[in-house]
Amino acid sequence: SGSMSGRRLATAAVAAAACAYRAPIDWSVLAFADRVIAVKSQDDARSPTAVVDDLLRLRGQGTTDLAGALRAAASQLERSRAKRRVTVLMSDCRATTGAEAIPIARRLDELCILAPADDDADAIEFAKSVGARIASIDGPSEIPAALLGVLDA
Repeated sequence: SGSMSGRRLATAAVAAAACAYRAPIDWSVLAFADRVIAVKSQDDARSPTAVVDDLLRLRGQGTTDLAGALRAAASQLERSRAKRRVTVLMSDCRATTGAEAIPIARRLDELCILAPADDDADAIEFAKSVGARIASIDGPSEIPAALLGVLDA
């Protein structure tokens, strides 16, 4: 969305790489604004390097369809062979278009939110309302600890 640029985009790229490292066989990466783009779909064999490169080429623009992103994540996870199906959402959770996201989020097996530390109020409220784990992060260097915190909690 329009809020994703610079440091936030770099943070998202590091998070994608960390998730790929943690689950090298079974992972997906989606980018979203008013529509969802599968940067790496569940059944795609793209390398983490190619995914990070593509993420860093994105330019934040448009509105935020949080429900559409969560629906797409659920669709990706339906094709997963993993016993534990986790959605890691990097967002301020401020939807500006689309359907209501809360019912969709509640249907996910596990939702972990990484929110920008300087704009996390809506994400904290969203996490509370759907039972998600959340970490507020200030930049790329905080990704490893944040992922450990939300995934291993």
